[in-house]
Amino acid sequence: MTKIPEDTKKRREKLRETIEHHRHLYHTYDKPTISDTAYDALVAELGKLESQYPDLSDVDSPTQRIGGEPLKEFVKVKHSVNQWSFDNAFDENDIRDFDKRVKKILNEKYKKEINPEYVVELKIDGLKIVLTYTDGVLVEAATRGDGKVGENVTQNVRTIRSVPLKLNKPVSLVVEGEVWMGKSTLRELNKEREKSGEEPFANPRNVAAGSIRQLDSKITSSRKLDAFVYDIGRIDGAIPETQEAELEFIQKLGLKANPHFKKISDIEEVISYWKYWEKKKDQEDYLIDGVVVKVNKKEYQDVLGYTGKAPRFGIAFKFKAEQVTTVVEDITLQLGRTGVLTPVANLRPVLVAGSIVSRATLHNEDEIKRLDIRIGDTVIIQKAGDVIPDVVSVLKEMRTGSEREFKFPTHFPLCGGDGRIERVPGQAAHRCVSKNSFEQQKKKLYYFVSRKVFDIDGMGPKVVDQLLSAGIISNFDDIFLIKKGDLSSLPRFGEKSVDNLLGAIDKARSTTFPRFIASLSIPQVGEETAIDLAEYFKNPESFAGAKIEDLEALNGVGPVVAKSVVDWFKDKENKKLYDSLLRQIKFIKESTTNKSNKLVGKVFVLTGTMPTLSREDAKEMIRNGGGSVASSVSSKTDYVLAGENAGEKLDKALEIGVRVIDERVFLDMLG
Repeated sequence: MTKIPEDTKKRREKLRETIEHHRHLYHTYDKPTISDTAYDALVAELGKLESQYPDLSDVDSPTQRIGGEPLKEFVKVKHSVNQWSFDNAFDENDIRDFDKRVKKILNEKYKKEINPEYVVELKIDGLKIVLTYTDGVLVEAATRGDGKVGENVTQNVRTIRSVPLKLNKPVSLVVEGEVWMGKSTLRELNKEREKSGEEPFANPRNVAAGSIRQLDSKITSSRKLDAFVYDIGRIDGAIPETQEAELEFIQKLGLKANPHFKKISDIEEVISYWKYWEKKKDQEDYLIDGVVVKVNKKEYQDVLGYTGKAPRFGIAFKFKAEQVTTVVEDITLQLGRTGVLTPVANLRPVLVAGSIVSRATLHNEDEIKRLDIRIGDTVIIQKAGDVIPDVVSVLKEMRTGSEREFKFPTHFPLCGGDGRIERVPGQAAHRCVSKNSFEQQKKKLYYFVSRKVFDIDGMGPKVVDQLLSAGIISNFDDIFLIKKGDLSSLPRFGEKSVDNLLGAIDKARSTTFPRFIASLSIPQVGEETAIDLAEYFKNPESFAGAKIEDLEALNGVGPVVAKSVVDWFKDKENKKLYDSLLRQIKFIKESTTNKSNKLVGKVFVLTGTMPTLSREDAKEMIRNGGGSVASSVSSKTDYVLAGENAGEKLDKALEIGVRVIDERVFLDMLG
C-alpha cells in the first residue's frame, strides 16, 4: 500500500469540506459564491488525488456521484416504512370538510375543543423518492413503487447534487422527498435534442421519472435533476415535535427542503395560501400542482393516524384543473376485457397540465349525446384529478357546419366473429356480441396477471403480448404451463429474467377464492361481487354449480349478474378452462387478523363521505366482522352506513325503513 503524505491527506480533507460547503450553498439555499467552473475544478483536483491514492476515496466522496458500469436491471427493495399517498381536496368545501374531520377526532380524544395549527407546503410535481441514511451516510435510494416495494435507484440518485452523500450529523434515518427537473433545464435539454435531430421531451415531470430509471447513471447525471425532502419516515432518536420543526431539522442535516413552507393558524388562512400559490405557481422553476396541508403538532398527528390508504392528519389541496381548447379530429372505439366498447375522442395534440394530450374518454353513447359532441368540434378539455383527460364542454359557437355526428356502428372488426355490436339492455354501454375476440382475450390476460388478481410480478402487457405472439399462451391456464425452454429463445429473456418470471408464476399459484373468481373476467363480476360470491359459495365446486335462483337470492347479486354467471358456465370452453385452472392452482385463506363475528349475517350499504374512514376501510371492517356489503338498498339490507353528502341510497333507506347509522355508531358496533 502506497504511503499517503500527511499534507496530501490534509489537502483531501480541505477539498471535501470546501466542495460540500459550496454544494450546500448552491443546491440547498440557491446562493452560490463561486462559479460552476471553479466548483468543477475543485472536484477534478480531488478526483486526481483519489486516483493517485485510491485509499483516499470512499463511498461518500463527492467524486463518487457517478457510478461505474451501467446496471442490467433495477433490484426490488422492500420499504422499511410504508409509503402513503395523501387524499385530495379539490375545492374550498373539501378542505373545510378536512378541517372538520380533524377537529372532530381531536375534540373527542381530548374531551375539549382543539383548534390545531397547520403547516402548508408546496406540492411538487415530480417523482417520489425514499432515502435511507446510516450514521449520516446515504446507503439506499428507492422509488415509491406500490408503497411497500420500490426499486433501488441509489446509483442514479447519487448523481443529484442537492442530495447529500453525507449528512451534517451522523444520524440514521429514512427521509422522503420529490425528484424534479427544472423547467429551464428542460428547455436547455430540448435545445440540445433538437440540434441532434431528436424529439423534444414533453414535460419535466416525465423526464425526471425517466431519468431516475436509467440503467446508466451517466445519463441521469447529464439531466441535472434536483430534489426536495419533506418528511422523516423513521429516525433512530427523537423526532421533532412539530412538522415545522421537522422541516427545519431536515435543513440542518444538509438536506434540501422547499423554502416556501409556512405555519398557519386556521383553515381560512390555508385557503388564502392556496389561492396565492395558484396564481404564483408558474413563476417557480419546478412544477407545482397544489399545496400539502398537515397538522403541525406531531402528538395530534399520532392521534389522527391513518386510514388504509392515507394519513388522516394531512391532505393534498390540488389546484383547479387546467382547461385548454383543442379540436376533436375523430371519435374511435376502445375494446375492454369484458367486451364493452368505450368511445374515445382523438384530439389535436395539446399541452395540458404539463403533458401532451391527444385522447380523451367520452364514456358512452349517452355522454356523447349529453355533450352533443361531433367530429370537428372545438372542445374544452381538462385532466380530471390531473390524471384522466376529460372533455368538459363543446364550443358550439365555433362550428362551421362541416362537423360530423358520431353514431355507434353496428359492427366493429376487433369484436371477432361477424363483428356485431349490441347495446346492453338497460345500460348506456355497447358491447361485442362475440365474447372471444383476440383483442378482448388480450385485455383479459392483462387483467388476469395484474396486481388486482393473480399479481404475477414481471408479466406486464408487453410480456403478455410477446407470449401471445410466440404462441406460448392463448388462455389463462397456459400461463401456469410455461416451461423454461419456452422462454429462453425469446428476445430480452436472459437466464435471470426467465428464472424470475417462472418464480413469479409459481408464487402466483397460491391465491384466494375471491381473486380467482375476479380473474375469470365474467361479465358484470368485479372484485366486490367476487368477494360476495366467494363468501356465499365457499368453494369452486359449489360456485360452478350455482343455479340462477341461488344467485338472485344473494344480496348484491341481481338478475343481470346472476344470468351472466350462469351463462358463463354454460359455455363448454369456459367450463373446461375453469377446471384446468383448478388443477394448476391452490387456494389459501385470507388473513384472519383482526377478524371478529360482531357483524355476522348483517348486510350493509355505504353512502356519502365519512369523517375518518375511507369507503374501502369500512368495507374491510364489515367483512372482517363477518358482515357483507351490498351496492344497493333493498329489503334485505340491515344497515345503511351514511356519511356527508349521502344520496339516493339514503332516501331509499328512509323510504323502506332500513336503519341508518353514522360512523360513530358503526365503530361502536365493532367495539
